[in-house]
Amino acid sequence: MKDAQTHKVCFSGGFLRRGFWLYVWEVKPPRGRKLYYVGRTGDSSSTNAQSPFNRMGQHLGYAENSCMLRRHLRDKHHIDPASCRFRLVAFGPVLPEAKTKKQHTERRNVVAALEKALAEAVGARHEVMNVVRSRQPLDQKLFARVRRAFAAEFPEVGG
Repeated sequence: MKDAQTHKVCFSGGFLRRGFWLYVWEVKPPRGRKLYYVGRTGDSSSTNAQSPFNRMGQHLGYAENSCMLRRHLRDKHHIDPASCRFRLVAFGPVLPEAKTKKQHTERRNVVAALEKALAEAVGARHEVMNVVRSRQPLDQKLFARVRRAFAAEFPEVGG
């Protein structure tokens, strides 16, 4: 009981919706400046596009294949995630979950390009821990919407 504390998480029910989302983690370690992680929902290995709520638990869980945020903090920055403060900002669903593998791949590719552009926008002013790669063409009109959405929380992303 010595180390017991009360914690809270608040979110709207929309955060549970499946589909293709974009998100930015802001991580405040106990020392040093904030770190960022940019991601998306929409698996490459299946036709699933989970909610950011689902992805949040995976990022900080212990399954080695899906705990990417934990691994970046632990392995690359030598930071114990339990010592950090986290903020997750998610926008979506940008596109709905697909019914077929072909639709899924097309939508995943659109969102992958958006994810890369968002990572570059955040990375222009902040340290983004992960490298986002995509060779897909960027839908400029859709990215303008994404940029406006994230600029509400990260004004420097607004362009």
